[in-house]
Amino acid sequence: MKSLKKQRRIQIIIAASVALALAAVLIGYGFRDGINLYRAPTQVFEEPPSAGEVFRLGGLVEDGSLIRGAGETISFTVTDGAHNVPVRFTGVLPDLFQEGQGMIGTGTMEGDTFVASEILAKHDENYMPREVEDSLKEAGVYEGPAS
Repeated sequence: MKSLKKQRRIQIIIAASVALALAAVLIGYGFRDGINLYRAPTQVFEEPPSAGEVFRLGGLVEDGSLIRGAGETISFTVTDGAHNVPVRFTGVLPDLFQEGQGMIGTGTMEGDTFVASEILAKHDENYMPREVEDSLKEAGVYEGPAS
């Protein structure tokens, strides 16, 4: 009788362990494309991303770099003060997107150009995405809003 209970407990523990391992594998598989790491232009220059890697690029839109192409294609340059990365985006830019302001784009590198699939811009004159603000402060380009 005791050996039957012990055997049943071991079976339940093994089944639970297999189910937990399977759940962890399925969660990891589901997140494989959903995790986008943030990079500043200096980080892209120093450690180029692998081919096809989706990541987030952030910085300031360089003044005088915004070029509207044919249709909905827009080109501009993102800078952190130390390095610049050319960006190409096809689509509609956010209303608050402008030169000299912070932005974050999600996309991949094609050669030396970041091809963005999504562009996010600040939502008021005081907001700067934390990652962009930190990288700009590190480069000595940004002091933050006046208090």
